[in-house]
Amino acid sequence: MIVAMRLARLLVPLLLVAASLNAATSFPPMVYEHRVLENGLDVYTIQDRSTPTVAIHVWYRVGSKDDPEGRSGFAHLFEHIMFKSTKNMPAEMLDRLTEDVGGWNNATTLADATAYFEVVPSHYLETLLWAEAERMGSLNVDEASFASERDVVKEEFRFRVLAPPYGRLFYAIERDSWDVHPYRRPGIGSIEDLEAATVEDVKAFHAAFYRPDNAILVVSGDFDQEQADGWIDRYFGPLSNPEGEIPRIDAPEPVREQEKRLVEYAPNVTLPAIALTWHTPVPASDDALALQIAATILGGGDSSRLQQRLVRGEIAQDVYVSPDDRREGGLFIVFAILASERRPEEAEAAIREELAALASKAIPAGELAKAKNLILTRALRERETSNGKAYLLGESLILGRDAAFVNQSLSRIQAITGADVQRALTKYVTEGKPVVITYLDEKQRNAEAGDTE
Repeated sequence: MIVAMRLARLLVPLLLVAASLNAATSFPPMVYEHRVLENGLDVYTIQDRSTPTVAIHVWYRVGSKDDPEGRSGFAHLFEHIMFKSTKNMPAEMLDRLTEDVGGWNNATTLADATAYFEVVPSHYLETLLWAEAERMGSLNVDEASFASERDVVKEEFRFRVLAPPYGRLFYAIERDSWDVHPYRRPGIGSIEDLEAATVEDVKAFHAAFYRPDNAILVVSGDFDQEQADGWIDRYFGPLSNPEGEIPRIDAPEPVREQEKRLVEYAPNVTLPAIALTWHTPVPASDDALALQIAATILGGGDSSRLQQRLVRGEIAQDVYVSPDDRREGGLFIVFAILASERRPEEAEAAIREELAALASKAIPAGELAKAKNLILTRALRERETSNGKAYLLGESLILGRDAAFVNQSLSRIQAITGADVQRALTKYVTEGKPVVITYLDEKQRNAEAGDTE
């Protein structure tokens, strides 16, 4: 009986994979309402009355790529300043309006957008709509708020970039993977740029980007549509836009014609690391979706190809593969932290061999199906909550440039073939010119300098 039960556990996932190969699964679409207020604010509502909570998201179309030259970190700085005072709210009041009623709030700065979100019991929806309209229309951008939050961001830089052994590697990946496009300015900024900024710089940045016609409001969860629309009109409708056009970036990244190799050093790097990055197309393209599958085959889980080759093969103690999707074209990133006594060139050779094998040899049907199922499962899990729905819709509007992408992406991923994956991987990765970053301990730089003297 026990043996039969074990066999059943093994057979069920295999049968599910076989079924997914024979017929594509259909998914219920995310249903949303869309309208635009007279001031240009995009409003999306997703009604889901399964739980008595509601998520409120405000996405501003301003990210780290929009930071002024020599003032990196401004978008990230405003992620913090937006929690300070407004005309009618004292500093940190948003925490009280959410956390004190059993909810929560957060924010994130991306390359292409800055998003602010809250989840609260649904009967607090009106309060949070008022609070977000307050932040949008009457934020106090003053010397005190600027100075205090600049210090917070500088400390965050020290904590996230300077203190961890591999913090500088992640910073270098973002900084060195671009030659022209402002994506080359890491979102967290730099201490030097932050110290050079003035409150006048910050006020100008706020006036340029934090306005209704540069924002997307997403309300998702348990609410009455007519009532929610009335509150949105009441609190957001009167907000006006400042004069002047919204600044937009036009700096296309040229195709890299030659491989670029760099060596970065940092203190306390016990084990060397290596990172390779390639440029990828816009997120809504079929090739970008195919590269998601390629990344999952290579690095998604313990049975993935690079985990087996590098980690099980004791070349590396960890390996990571990910497409970093951005609105104007992203990155395909592979990095590995080496195992003891291993050299970066060993890991690089193994990575390149696995990439070439995936691009040139037919992908087994089961491996392709597994990768798709991992991607689809993650997406479906996000759709289980009101906050997840709101985030996916906002992300689709920013990266996919179209709300419809949130529903189209699942079926399009299912339709991708092994040949599609190989073609995209060949075009952008195996035939592309990467940036290769070797990451070593600071002591090795000193030793090498001593050897040359």
